[in-house]
Amino acid sequence: MDVTLKQIQAFLAVAELGSFTRAAERLRVAQPALSQYVRDLEAELGIKLFDRTTRKVELTEGGIEFRSAAAKSVEDLDHAVRNARDLASRRRGRLIVAAPPLLAAAILPRAISDFVARYPGVQIVIQDARTDQIVDKVRTGQADCGIGTFAPTEAGIDRITLARDSLLLFCNHDSAFVQQAHVRWSELRDQPLVTLTRDSGIRLLVERGYDHAQLPMRTDYEVSHIGTAMALVEVGLGIAVLPTYAFAAVHHLKVVARPLVEPIIARNIFMISPSGRSAPPALPAFASLLRKHTRALVPRGVGGS
Repeated sequence: MDVTLKQIQAFLAVAELGSFTRAAERLRVAQPALSQYVRDLEAELGIKLFDRTTRKVELTEGGIEFRSAAAKSVEDLDHAVRNARDLASRRRGRLIVAAPPLLAAAILPRAISDFVARYPGVQIVIQDARTDQIVDKVRTGQADCGIGTFAPTEAGIDRITLARDSLLLFCNHDSAFVQQAHVRWSELRDQPLVTLTRDSGIRLLVERGYDHAQLPMRTDYEVSHIGTAMALVEVGLGIAVLPTYAFAAVHHLKVVARPLVEPIIARNIFMISPSGRSAPPALPAFASLLRKHTRALVPRGVGGS
């Protein structure tokens, strides 16, 4: 069937106004062209839609029946067009973001608050997950984007660098390290250490630092969560070597952070999205705010809290 939108619009305008002249004026087309649209529509449908006299234009029985269906079709199409335009202009939509729990707690609340203030019609859904789960969720379309530190060998994902994240030394206020602007890895000799378990990528970075300084790791406490590690540091049970974003877990604790040098061990925090798949229209704007708030989390001058 070769019925066109222009034909249906012409028919509906004549049906509403009862006049070809006024319908042509509303649609801003020449009356002969509008009349041709209606004739073509009638020919395509095989029914007469209007009874025309010198004084008025009236819908036929077939025209009355077709009008209801045609009006609903145009209404549905208008709704679909508005929805598409709203998505493109970020007035509506949904983004699913996967992130490890600490990064989700540290970065996402501020970034989302900033985003929804600008685009209140877009819903943000957060999925807490491990790094390996995040990559799988993004690859399979279960998440629109993911946040974290990912191995360079991971395939099937595109990356945007949000910030450069360095390992820091965390200690309590009674530590001698508080008086130093920075701490060398070699100074950690014989320091009691609170560290994460071996299934953490952070633990592998810490081991690299100790190996570089040719020091044995004195692991006094091994825990699964950064918040637990920080609580042990606060009461003086050891020091901890953790990423910059661990600051999010210590704002209420009496813990001090100092840069670790010789070597500086750093890695990038990325936002990832699936390769080869169109991104939701709202994602670029969200990525920009995410980068802003991630970089704000990485302090220029590392101090105590």
